[in-house]
Amino acid sequence: MSTPYPFTAVVGQHDLRLALLLNAVSPAVGGVLVRGEKGTAKSTAVRALSALLPQVDVVPGCRFSCAPAAPDPACPDGPHEPGGGTVRPARMVELPVGASEDRLVGALDIERALSEGVKAFEPGLLADAHRGILYVDEVNLLHDHLIDLLLDAAAMGASYVEREGVSVRHAARFLLVGTMNPEEGELRPQLLDRFGLTVEVAASREPAQRVEVVRRRLAYEDDPAGFAGRWADDEREIRARVVAARALLPKVVLDDTSLLRIAATCAGFEVDGMRADIVMARTATALAAWAGRTEVRKEDVRQAALLALPHRRRRNPFDAPGLDEDKLDEILDRFPDEEPEPEPEGPDDEGPGDGGPGDDGPGDGGPDGGGGVPRQGEAPDAAQGPDAPDAPGPREAPEPSTAPAAPEGAGGPEQAPVRAAEPFRTKVLSVPGLGEGAAGRRSRARTAHGRTTGARRPRGQLTKLHLAATVQAAAPHQKARGRSGRGLVVRADDLRQATREGREGNLVLFLVDASGSMAARQRMSAVKGAVLSLLLDAYQRRDKVGLITFRGSGAELALPPTSSVDAAAARLERLPTGGRTPLAAGLLKAHEVLRIERLRDPSRRPLLVVVTDGRATSAGALGGDPRELSGRSARMLAAQGLASVVVDCESGPVRLGLAAALAADLGGPAVTLDGLRADSLAGLVKNVRTSVTSNTTPNRRAA
Repeated sequence: MSTPYPFTAVVGQHDLRLALLLNAVSPAVGGVLVRGEKGTAKSTAVRALSALLPQVDVVPGCRFSCAPAAPDPACPDGPHEPGGGTVRPARMVELPVGASEDRLVGALDIERALSEGVKAFEPGLLADAHRGILYVDEVNLLHDHLIDLLLDAAAMGASYVEREGVSVRHAARFLLVGTMNPEEGELRPQLLDRFGLTVEVAASREPAQRVEVVRRRLAYEDDPAGFAGRWADDEREIRARVVAARALLPKVVLDDTSLLRIAATCAGFEVDGMRADIVMARTATALAAWAGRTEVRKEDVRQAALLALPHRRRRNPFDAPGLDEDKLDEILDRFPDEEPEPEPEGPDDEGPGDGGPGDDGPGDGGPDGGGGVPRQGEAPDAAQGPDAPDAPGPREAPEPSTAPAAPEGAGGPEQAPVRAAEPFRTKVLSVPGLGEGAAGRRSRARTAHGRTTGARRPRGQLTKLHLAATVQAAAPHQKARGRSGRGLVVRADDLRQATREGREGNLVLFLVDASGSMAARQRMSAVKGAVLSLLLDAYQRRDKVGLITFRGSGAELALPPTSSVDAAAARLERLPTGGRTPLAAGLLKAHEVLRIERLRDPSRRPLLVVVTDGRATSAGALGGDPRELSGRSARMLAAQGLASVVVDCESGPVRLGLAAALAADLGGPAVTLDGLRADSLAGLVKNVRTSVTSNTTPNRRAA
């Protein structure tokens, strides 16, 4: 077994370490979601936490880790007789992104259940993680239905497996930790809310601290056991402090003043629901226990708010997470302490591990004063704080600037980017036919979840039994199989897998005209607002998105296909306009991008959304007539069966209908900016293959 990297040797990342330790003290806090860029010790810190958890007593031979003193009465391996148990370390179980539902919750042997009437159950990862840690790396890439199962089990403390009238229940109480890189896509707000705490991590911009990170990592890779030995004393101290804080936790008093502070903070920041209040109360209590106190103070409530509220204030993926600390202090100051008490002095104040492992340890001279856990109330590293000069901040609109004049014949000078109009709810754009792509909420597809549409022989392991089809297949053979009793004689060849129809996520590729004909500021603002609305729709429907823009003499892939609609919105915001309209170059660029994506992910069906007024004034490097080239390019895409829709941005009393002609060449519908709204009176776009005339009125004035 490899030696894990010591928790106390992690440089910096005070908020991350504190959040993990608070959950170790009080698992009722609800877990931690760690958000941040790659290479910031997210996984290293989580994997190191398991060594700090106290050992657990388990019933010998129980696959569900029942405690000998209080075994689960519903344990599938039970009933257990009272008696002595065995001691083992707390487990850390990792859930792979590609795991199946059966691997997560466990699987029933359906054949034995039908033929023998027994519950033959193979435990899943939820059972393995009971009384330990369940770690999900890249949790934002996990299928939605698996996240729902995971968070339901974490909230209820139990896992339920229901299959065709056969049910199994077992305890599943664990510390849930998820890590994610926001660049690869966001979690839905409903799922964000289910994580107790969220921590944003970023690499330090301080050279001295980065040097210390490299020094420690190289020392660990050269001699893992020796490196861990130098931090063993700090690890033991932290482990002892976790045990002491757990013992003190029931004695901590959460008085009315602290409760008022919590309620006022959640109300002041307009947090939905009551889960935030409960999580803040549990976190503040755990903070007091971690500090060795039996009363909750204002600084505990403040720290709890900084950990529990930022992710609950987001309404859509384009909102930057964070909390206004000045506003937080203003709210907390409304409820002063009746009698401020001086800070007690003692060894507990400094916290174990803050001083490094000794003269020869890797922490001597380290930029964070050692690798220990932050003291209660200790500020994060200056290099990682919000005021750091090089620290990344919230996305801001680019400053208006005077663009240089375009070359002669380019169609006018480049104009500075404009802000997008307010997004709105769009109508449903879907890909026709029945796909088999990743689970989502856009187009019809064969999925593991949804309504049952038929049955087939299983390919591999049976996951969803079609009971009626199985009985129908077994019934004609009962006499030949010597059936004598009431039970049905079922064999493996009789089993039938249910086929289900649900919804899939698609690749929505946006092809946006940024030429001079689109450059009127009010008009481009409306166009950006429409694309932003479609991006929001793609986020809610769990699509991948890509962004191509065309202007001047060519087309540019502004954003390769990704699950991060936030990244697409940022690129859209900075989009300049001006120049001629190389429509054919844009369509050919879309063809190239989709060809590559088809090789990478052949099961994910694409939807091309072209946002343009239909004009084609430049052939770019291709040469020839621009309109003829764009028509040929569009017909080539249509011949490949590509689903598409054209958002007609033409405005004014006289309209040429060029976008409708482009849509006809692409074989899809056209819809005006006004008709794109879900609450408009225009015809609903239910399928992008329907005729152009049923989805748009060419002379309708655009929004």
